[in-house]
Amino acid sequence: MRRFILIGDSGHSKVITDCITSNGDQVIAKLDDKYTERFEGEAIIKGPLSLLDQLLDENVFVVIAIGSNKVRKLLVEKLHLPLEHYGTVIHKSAIVSESAQIGYGTVVMPSAIINADAKIGNHCIINSSAIVEHDNCVNDYVHISPNTTLTGNVRIGEGTQVGAASVVIPGVEVGVWTMIGGGSTVVRNIEDHVTAVGNPAKVIKKEGLLK
Repeated sequence: MRRFILIGDSGHSKVITDCITSNGDQVIAKLDDKYTERFEGEAIIKGPLSLLDQLLDENVFVVIAIGSNKVRKLLVEKLHLPLEHYGTVIHKSAIVSESAQIGYGTVVMPSAIINADAKIGNHCIINSSAIVEHDNCVNDYVHISPNTTLTGNVRIGEGTQVGAASVVIPGVEVGVWTMIGGGSTVVRNIEDHVTAVGNPAKVIKKEGLLK
């Protein structure tokens, strides 16, 4: 049984908790600076991030349980933990090819599918029922939202979010820290640091997720 500390205690952390426990693993703590002191809640330690040093050992894994791509990256940079301290979490109902690669701190939610030779970076979210097809490259801090489909040979740049129920057609590249609006169909390459929506997706703002 693996033991986990979650950084963040919100709705997103509830889903990650379910993913962890679906495999018979255990969440021992949820740390969030909305708390000012340590206490026990539902057999889980809760408290501020400053407790991490007290609770962390070589047999405990950390997951940044924050939906915001930007905040996940900022927390990783703040914590300065070795990469191997971050645990990869895959819900037992997800289907993941043996040839797929999934990075540290990444969470694969219920009923997601990751197919042959797909490469998923560190600290990503592959959300419920998302499909990442063969030979995709999904870089660090990406969020693939529920019911989204990345077809074959798609590349998604660091920090980008692909909104719920979107489709990216084969061979398309989406830039870094870009937002693809929910329900969009991406049929051509999308540049860095923009927001694109629609069918077909078009850039509506020269502003992405770090602005």
